[in-house]
Amino acid sequence: MNDVSLKQMANAIRFLSADAIEKSQSGHPGMPLGMADVATVLFSKFIKLDPKNPKWFDRDRFVLSAGHGSMLMYSLLYLMGYEDISIEDIKNFRQLGAKTAGHPEYGHLAGIDMTTGPLGQGISSAVGMAMAERIIAAKYGEDVCSHYTYVICGDGCLMEGISEEAISLAGHWGLNKLIVLWDNNNITIDGTVDKANSTNQIERFKAVGWNTLEINGHDYEEIEKAIAKAQKSDKPTLIACKTKIGFGAPNKAGTSKCHGSPLGEEEVAQMRQNLNWNYAPFEVPAEILKAWKDAGSKHQEEYKNWQKKAQAKGQEFLDVIAGKLPLNWDKDLNALAEKSIAEKTKVATRKASQMCLEAIVPNIPQIVGGSADLAASNLTFVNGMKTVTKEDYNGNNLMYGIREHAMAAIMNGLALHGGILPYGGTFFVFSDYMRPSMRLAALMGIRVVYVLTHDSIGVGEDGPTHQPIEHLASYRAMPNIYTFRPCDVVETAEAWKIALESEKTPSILALTRQGLPMIRTSSKENLTLKGGYVISDVEKGKARKATIIATGSEVSLAIEAQKALKEEGIDVAVVSMPCAELFDAQNKEYKASVLGNAPRVSVEAASSYGWERYVGENGKIIGIDSFGASGPAGELYKHFGITKDAVVNAVKDLI
Repeated sequence: MNDVSLKQMANAIRFLSADAIEKSQSGHPGMPLGMADVATVLFSKFIKLDPKNPKWFDRDRFVLSAGHGSMLMYSLLYLMGYEDISIEDIKNFRQLGAKTAGHPEYGHLAGIDMTTGPLGQGISSAVGMAMAERIIAAKYGEDVCSHYTYVICGDGCLMEGISEEAISLAGHWGLNKLIVLWDNNNITIDGTVDKANSTNQIERFKAVGWNTLEINGHDYEEIEKAIAKAQKSDKPTLIACKTKIGFGAPNKAGTSKCHGSPLGEEEVAQMRQNLNWNYAPFEVPAEILKAWKDAGSKHQEEYKNWQKKAQAKGQEFLDVIAGKLPLNWDKDLNALAEKSIAEKTKVATRKASQMCLEAIVPNIPQIVGGSADLAASNLTFVNGMKTVTKEDYNGNNLMYGIREHAMAAIMNGLALHGGILPYGGTFFVFSDYMRPSMRLAALMGIRVVYVLTHDSIGVGEDGPTHQPIEHLASYRAMPNIYTFRPCDVVETAEAWKIALESEKTPSILALTRQGLPMIRTSSKENLTLKGGYVISDVEKGKARKATIIATGSEVSLAIEAQKALKEEGIDVAVVSMPCAELFDAQNKEYKASVLGNAPRVSVEAASSYGWERYVGENGKIIGIDSFGASGPAGELYKHFGITKDAVVNAVKDLI
């Protein structure tokens, strides 16, 4: 392929992008125009994929971290022959219901490896993809898992703080198959980069153990040599591609005017003359389209060979890459629940979670755990686990250091890559640092498990900075994420089971620091799957005078109140609601049978926000609507009125 054909191929990207953005009167033309040359070399000469088999496990992964430049991605997918994108989809860019959304969305088109848009997320999740590739290669062999993770990012991704945490880990882990192509165009929405940033990005990446290269992003030979060199590096590589934003646009190129707005009809017409592109909007000449399709199909034979090798690896490998859990994976988990009931095991639910992991980890080959430097507190590490290092990737525990932002994004990358089922821990209050990535996990519909311990004022002496008050309410407000707050070992085991079997929903396990009694008397049915259920009913033949609804550590408190009320001749039922999202998904009849017709009181050592949905207009909510305080946990519960007596009095007031 000579330079002229590469130039024509790049211009096909440019005009599809400019025309689509012009038609929709919305979008970001600058990046697709500026990075078209880099993308052309990468996709026509290097990237390993097969549009006919877009989910090929051993394909190279590509992350458009600068997600606003989505038309670059859509143009490439169309040109290379992906079957689920047509020229009509390109014309439909940014319209309601279109596969070609404003930013690339995972699940909309087969060639999109992750949802990007919030800057910094793409480059950070790509670290997880690169790590997944190394772990699986170390475990099952490079003959079935050996590929690169490529990222196109811009200045915005590099300015976002999450990128610092992620690139630091990539360097520390020596992820040499991670190649980042930086669109170094010196432009952001508000003007030139130097108005807000003077970081020497080359020195920054070198400082955290990366290989760095600097090239002219419009010189095809330089681009090709740089990528080839990066592929041979023993470190992750940053290629700084000096580009002109809006390349080819005669008046707006090199300025912020082409960053986030359509070029305008006249500018696009002049660009056609400027780049000698004498074709109608959305028209790609047959010979250029053929060159792109040929580039897309050149790895078909390699895919067929890989299939044979994958089959030869056996069923475990095939199940792992398909995301299937082994048969009877939960046998030890079920046995743990039964044993805990028999022995009336009293432990903190963070400890219960560790006991569950001891029963889970040996039975699921693809599970990979970790913690943001809190494994000793989150209890995420269990006997038999092995920590991954750059000397030996064949492990199942990642030490993220104090990097909650990056941990959550990297877990997304691990899950998206496939072949890995990730969980990671920190204190619940620090999930604030993880929230953007957790939201993306929920949006993408991927299986990631967050072990979030120290879930309430029960943290005690660490004080309000470490006591999550509003967090349960805020995650219950987030679509497509399960927020579990289990009350004992059995509910913890049930929550783990649901989390691991929920392929399209991430899960939070909000776990206590303080010990809790065993409440459940049977584990034959997974009652947590119902979200809420009557854990302690009134005696047979007695009428329910009230219902107390509680979660986690407050379920045992509710049962104490139930006993005290019974002594006074007041019969009440206690409902445990370990997962409000699952309860909300039940039918009306079931919900009515659980909540009952009698007055209701809720009790949770967290924000009262949202509980009115369950107690009704005339019910009472016992919660905390201020920040916590520093002091022993028991004293804090009294101070904030989260007590047996408070529940008893609330019930009496209602009836």
